[in-house]
Amino acid sequence: MTRKINNSYELGQSNAPTDGGDMLKTRGDGTLVWEGVADTGYVPYSFQGSNYGFCAGGYSGGVVDTIDKFAFSSNTTATDHGDISVARYHVAGQSSTTDGFTSGGHTPGGGDFNTIDKFSFTSNTTASDHGDLAITERGASGSSSQTHGFTLGGYSGAYVNTINKFAFSSNVTATDHGDLSQARGYTAGHSSSDYGFASAGNVSPVSDTIDRFNYASNTTGTDWGNLTAAREQAEGCSSSTDGFTSGGYAGGYYNTIDKFSFTSNTTAADHGDISVARFHLAGLSETNNGFNAGGYSGVNSNVIDTFSYSSNTTSADHGNLSVARYTPAGTQY
Repeated sequence: MTRKINNSYELGQSNAPTDGGDMLKTRGDGTLVWEGVADTGYVPYSFQGSNYGFCAGGYSGGVVDTIDKFAFSSNTTATDHGDISVARYHVAGQSSTTDGFTSGGHTPGGGDFNTIDKFSFTSNTTASDHGDLAITERGASGSSSQTHGFTLGGYSGAYVNTINKFAFSSNVTATDHGDLSQARGYTAGHSSSDYGFASAGNVSPVSDTIDRFNYASNTTGTDWGNLTAAREQAEGCSSSTDGFTSGGYAGGYYNTIDKFSFTSNTTAADHGDISVARFHLAGLSETNNGFNAGGYSGVNSNVIDTFSYSSNTTSADHGNLSVARYTPAGTQY
């Protein structure tokens, strides 16, 4: 009898490949797979959601603890899905296959946080404490592998280059997972199957850098190209093949959506516009479309808009958040 685990086969099993050219290799998520083995029944891990988007925390004349939930398939106003454990903004979002996570953040007069919150995608409850970041910080961005969340850069009295890593399965303090190529905050986070990416950000002045780092090894991120324009406080979405950086600020509000490849190191290309130029928005990733929610453009925004990964067009309105706010954390299921 053969037992299959995430497209891998246990050593010594009867139908494991026997050809001398086949060998085991380790994927970025830590699973072992046989090279050259086709398995059409296997559905690999995907960072993208197919059902719902969630926006947690933010600022709307005061700090917000609300977790909003909206359907990817229908254009409606988001509904309340519970609360994060501490109301705060400038939070980073990470997604496992079952739960959403918010990390770091800030409250006026209350300083910065190292809190990692966890909430279920399928039940409406207050989030629970899931450990702490290695540092207190705000203005970081999030990236997610199949098993871990990563918090990228941020501000902690000064801009930092730290990449924090924490396990989705256990409540422990995050560990240092290397550094971005430059210390900066208010970046946009992106997730591929084996690598995380951080684009844009504030390094005084703003940055156009796209960094890439390996989920499997603790190393400094490498320069992966540049955006079409330097800016900060943009937000990231991810298809299975490309990263998208939306909005931002650099002396004015941006509506630009940039697109860059996860597999080649090149300058990003213009991929259309979000419906309202703004910054401090949340990015959410569905299998075929990117979503941007909330933000600030002189006033707080409740706009949820969507754009296609495959076509270069202006985003379409997809409904509204329950509360207009900026700097919520975006996750998806």
